[in-house]
Amino acid sequence: MRPRSTRVPQDAVHHPVFARFYARMSVAAETKAGLAAVRSELLAGLSGRVIEIGAGNGLNFAHYPPAVSEVVAIEPERTLRQLAVRSALRAGIPVDVVPGAAEALPVKSEAFDGAVASLVLCTVRNVERSLAEIVRVLRPGGELRFFEHVRADDRAMATTQRALDRTVWPLMTGGCHTARDTLGAIERAGFVVETYRRVRMPEWGIRLPTSACVLGVARRPDVAA
Repeated sequence: MRPRSTRVPQDAVHHPVFARFYARMSVAAETKAGLAAVRSELLAGLSGRVIEIGAGNGLNFAHYPPAVSEVVAIEPERTLRQLAVRSALRAGIPVDVVPGAAEALPVKSEAFDGAVASLVLCTVRNVERSLAEIVRVLRPGGELRFFEHVRADDRAMATTQRALDRTVWPLMTGGCHTARDTLGAIERAGFVVETYRRVRMPEWGIRLPTSACVLGVARRPDVAA
């Protein structure tokens, strides 16, 4: 099944300067910040058809296990999407890179066994609508794998995050918000969170507004159960 035509403009998200910066920074972070190991943990055990929301420059593609039959990778930003296409050509599994936005996924309902949200729910315009779309496209019992920036546990950093989110941070970072309660939003969307752990990125050195992350697995309830 091929994705149907998108319901949003092809370049609904366009941050070319940040996209180029992110592409360089993310590649360096794979080893220096330990992101490659996190990606492997995030995707381990997935199988069947998977949709990845906000694939960026495609750094997850190399970490999908062989049991995944196909990945439909949604990326709204043109520059990152072009880089993702190059990454898809080097992937060990079939990857179809598609324009689209998380709030209006250009695919059929209940078409996927798994969904991946990796450092993307911090940037979407509407978290609730994006998660509702993920629920829609997952089959009953399907998995959501998530690795996301979240609000810090300590009050001082959480205050700093909120101040940044209200001012310069989203403008400088392609719409990123550092203080979202993403875990709570996943639960409110109707997912059952099966397991998660807090992750600090990078694991060592200076603590950044984006250091607090959560890595986990949630499942769309099986309505037939």
